[in-house]
Amino acid sequence: MADPLAEVVSLLRPRAVYSKVIGGAGAWAVRYSAFGEPSFCTMLEGECTLAVDGQAPITLMAGDFVLMPSTPGFTMSGLEPAEPVFVDPRLALAPTDEIRHGRQDGPPDVRMLGGYFAFDSPDASLLASLLPTLLHVRDVGRLSVLVQLVREESIEAKAGRDLVLERLVELLLIEALRSTPGEGAPPGLLRGLADPRLSVVLRHLHGDPAQPWTVAELAKKAALSRSAFFERFLRAVGLPPMEYLLAWRMAIAKDLLARNDFGVAEVAERVGYGSASTFSTAFSRHVGQSPGRYARQH
Repeated sequence: MADPLAEVVSLLRPRAVYSKVIGGAGAWAVRYSAFGEPSFCTMLEGECTLAVDGQAPITLMAGDFVLMPSTPGFTMSGLEPAEPVFVDPRLALAPTDEIRHGRQDGPPDVRMLGGYFAFDSPDASLLASLLPTLLHVRDVGRLSVLVQLVREESIEAKAGRDLVLERLVELLLIEALRSTPGEGAPPGLLRGLADPRLSVVLRHLHGDPAQPWTVAELAKKAALSRSAFFERFLRAVGLPPMEYLLAWRMAIAKDLLARNDFGVAEVAERVGYGSASTFSTAFSRHVGQSPGRYARQH
């Protein structure tokens, strides 16, 4: 059966764009404006405080991993009080040597590796829409290893670099997502997959999106009544079942159209529409432009 997490990450086609080592000593604090792209941070040593807009502040410790699918504004600071220094992430994207906040001399109190991803998929917002604003994972050594491999591959011009980076970033995202407890997560894919009954349904939807699913059929897969299933799915995933299916079908359609390997009729068939005209109407309503125009633009 399909693995929804792996399918979402594969559809997005992530690649690492930038990573840097950041150090801090003494009293320091930095305030980053909203970035919009997915970013990550792994703590190498020491402790610091991360305060993401709309979220409760958390203490990051050595070995912690953080993923922000859409990177809202946030403040990062040392353990001593300090006035935040404003940083615009879009003006500091070129790789540099280690960045140092606070006291410049002596060993740092904290060191971390931070960076961001870009996606080749035209539907990059899909990740942010299905996941919590902030993913915080503690004591998963494999993540630190993967992040370090991403950094080493990013700065070394070895043969096959782009292909290796693509695979490493896919692994990094999947490992981060499956290492995050879904039970207490906000509504979205992780919380849905943490529910054993809904997980079965999500795997069916991702495994065969062209199937003419109904709420009654999906409820049967979950071994729930129609009304109980509908309410449970909406509460956990944040969308009604048919809206989620539509969003997934359109994400697949956009990917196929952007590749320019398939005609509109074949794309329609692959995502469960009986005719190109019916698909075109649904696609135009969902995306805001016709499939043909979308394909030409991408």
